[in-house]
Amino acid sequence: MARRKLHERRALVTGASSGIGRAIALELARAGLDLVLLARREELLRSLADEIASLGRRAAVVVGDVTDPASRLRTIEAARDQLGGLDILVNNAGISAHGRFANADPARLRPIMEVNFFAPVELIRLALPLLREGRQPIIVNVGSILGRRACPHASEYCASKFALHGISEALRAEFAPLGVDVLVVAAGPTDTEFFEHLLEEQGDLPWRDPQPVTPERVARATIRAIQRGRHEITPSVRGWLLLAANRFFPRMVDRVMTRYG
Repeated sequence: MARRKLHERRALVTGASSGIGRAIALELARAGLDLVLLARREELLRSLADEIASLGRRAAVVVGDVTDPASRLRTIEAARDQLGGLDILVNNAGISAHGRFANADPARLRPIMEVNFFAPVELIRLALPLLREGRQPIIVNVGSILGRRACPHASEYCASKFALHGISEALRAEFAPLGVDVLVVAAGPTDTEFFEHLLEEQGDLPWRDPQPVTPERVARATIRAIQRGRHEITPSVRGWLLLAANRFFPRMVDRVMTRYG
């Protein structure tokens, strides 16, 4: 694919109120895009929309839960009615819980799958007609290195990200004849509020990275990947090293993970 142009294009970003979603929204605005922003925290969304407006771009705000079908529909309607269409869909919203599976509340699995997998899949389904009419359209699914190599104490989160990575690969092949591309951002540890909003937490994570990357770094890498037509990126060096080790020395990585189990 030729280098993707971003100026005067239109994007929808979920989980846009903070962290990676907010950083991606701002980078897209700086690149010349108008946006639809979806998240639950209205005050933060309005503040982000004001910042985007100061950059000379439009931002339609949709306050809602990505797992709510009505909220998803409103984002698509906002893209159609306020922006005139859609060229980029960024599925960023995500949640997790930490603790050993044997001790976990069984109720924590379903909401993690709803936010991290079912919601983005159904939003893709809704957005596809608009994307097919867009200019060099692309779907960006913010996954995780834990969607390539699972770890203890986050089993449900790993499962949800493995599912997202898997469907991304399948849809990339299916959507290629439609002209719609799919990018997966295999994010590593990032300095966001993610760990402050866990569904359940049983002690500290033994493998938490003391030097997470900034969301701005992830956002810049994501924008470059969109422009270049990449299919998957790993913005974290430590994350890339983990995946490389797992590819070439899987038994060694298994032994390391067992120590944390």
